[in-house]
Amino acid sequence: MSALNNSVRLTGFLGGAPEVNMTGDEKKYAKISLATNGYRKNSKGEKVKEVTWHHNILWEKQAELAEKYLGKGSKITLEGRLANRYYTDKDGIKRYATEVVVNEMEFFSRYNGN
Repeated sequence: MSALNNSVRLTGFLGGAPEVNMTGDEKKYAKISLATNGYRKNSKGEKVKEVTWHHNILWEKQAELAEKYLGKGSKITLEGRLANRYYTDKDGIKRYATEVVVNEMEFFSRYNGN
């Protein structure tokens, strides 16, 4: 069971093109936003779609693959672990963020540039 500790698997659609950058020590990374869909019934018994956005970070080879093959609307499945970080925004306010650090990724549709 220890392999299941801090394990995340998501399937969804990219909300935009990957944001690819380099760290100070020249490590490539990409940030992607993934939308997952869920459904529930409202008080009237109607089926309502709910979209949840997930922030994800890919490193090195996966960042290169994302840059080359993924774009807005691409359907992917990813596996990784949750990571929390703190940062200070431009107004000096300390913020908290939870991201998925991706270990594995599978493409279902390839971005065609349109």
